[in-house]
Amino acid sequence: MSSSTVGRPMEILLVEDSLVDARFAIGALQKSQIRQRVTLIRDGAEAMEFLRREGKYARAPRPDLLLLDLYLPSLSGREILANIKSDPTLASMPVVVLTASTDPQEAHAVQQLGVDGYLHKPVELEPFLELIRQLRRFWHADLILPHL
Repeated sequence: MSSSTVGRPMEILLVEDSLVDARFAIGALQKSQIRQRVTLIRDGAEAMEFLRREGKYARAPRPDLLLLDLYLPSLSGREILANIKSDPTLASMPVVVLTASTDPQEAHAVQQLGVDGYLHKPVELEPFLELIRQLRRFWHADLILPHL
């Protein structure tokens, strides 16, 4: 049995209001051969409810990775990032920003918030998969090391 088939699937929260972009990301994740379970949320305020396990999300799984669009209804991706980074229970969650923006100032501002990856849409398949594989290795190591 390979290490990719051992243990629980990686929990991924995809926050994306475009169904086309969401389909691409989910399809790419399926090609990664990483066991994962993806939850799609299309609204920023709802994403924060999910992350904080509020209301109907009281029993939601804790995401191992957040894939985040910057332009969302209700609450922007930047606002979500600021909330995550100011919340000690969420601050260590790996975040990858997926954005159509080509504004270098925005990229710099988002990276200053401590994201683990920043990819432009349309996302190129191989760089996206490599970033997910790298983050998975860190996630997998975190699961194994405490048991040594």
